[in-house]
Amino acid sequence: MNFSSRTVAILIALLVAGVLTACALVVPGLPQREAFLAGGITVAACFLLVYLTFEALIFREINGIYAGLEHIKRKEFKKLSNKFLFRPEPVKRVRDEILQMAERRQQEIDELKRLQALRREFLADVSHELKTPLFAAQGFVHTVLDAEGPGDIDPATRHKFLTKAATSLDTLDALIQDLVTISQLEQGVVRLRRQRFDLVALVREIFELVEEKARRRGTTLELLPPKYATVDLTIVADRNRIRQVLINLIDNAVKYGRDQGQVRVSLLESHRGVRIVVRDDGPGIAPEHQARIFERFYRIDKSRSRESGGSGLGLAISKHIVEAHKSGIRVKSAVGEGTTMEFKLPKPKVAPGAP
Repeated sequence: MNFSSRTVAILIALLVAGVLTACALVVPGLPQREAFLAGGITVAACFLLVYLTFEALIFREINGIYAGLEHIKRKEFKKLSNKFLFRPEPVKRVRDEILQMAERRQQEIDELKRLQALRREFLADVSHELKTPLFAAQGFVHTVLDAEGPGDIDPATRHKFLTKAATSLDTLDALIQDLVTISQLEQGVVRLRRQRFDLVALVREIFELVEEKARRRGTTLELLPPKYATVDLTIVADRNRIRQVLINLIDNAVKYGRDQGQVRVSLLESHRGVRIVVRDDGPGIAPEHQARIFERFYRIDKSRSRESGGSGLGLAISKHIVEAHKSGIRVKSAVGEGTTMEFKLPKPKVAPGAP
């Protein structure tokens, strides 16, 4: 039976009172020697009863604590029986606190292990991304330097190798700049230069940048709704940073959309701001990847090279830029149905009485 310490104390008190009362009623003329003997026996019996009872309670609770810790070690949190209301018993309160503390520490350990795994993965990705263009540039430069004489390599080949080396170093520089940018964004040291600008003009500017790539894939770029062919749309944000976000989103839509497909950029106004929606008709993103595509260096297709898949920092940087504007990028996608990415930006505040 599961008696609390309070219940046990009440039972003991009743028992002692009953014994003494019975003795007084049954043996009213009890000699002094026998009275002292009965009192001693009663005290000893009560002492043993209380001692053994509370020892049993304490040991039972300690065993319960150890059992709970074993469940925590095996991460069987659902089997813990420490979800109780207020309890007056101090031992049980200690047990509950220990179990809760152990569960929190186990969760912290699991989180540290996860972060450690991410750190190792990040260092491996950074090493690989830096090594690829560096080794390429190194190989081209050493090929030119190892030529024994001026006639061993013709000027055209030398110029070709040096151009490829310069391209690899430019790629390396861009990667380092992206790493610096994302580090600053994560630390919150980047200050946004908020200003009014025409979002329609910015989207058309980016269309011109990716037009050649879209033409090679037969992709059509479309800005919706059609009224923005002649109408401006003013927002308040950091133009250069939003330009970087839109370049990443639209370039990815062209890159991963299907050939002879269509990329649509929709600007949806509301009284609070503008919702920018970029949609492609590519293969889509599986649900298990949607939560990770904004991680640094994460690629859905691990076999893609840097030339075809990029460095894997574009979406991570875009996420931080949008969050710095007090918004967030939402992803809607299904396999075989294309991908939609959207975020919101504020419009200028209209002064009271202004048209």
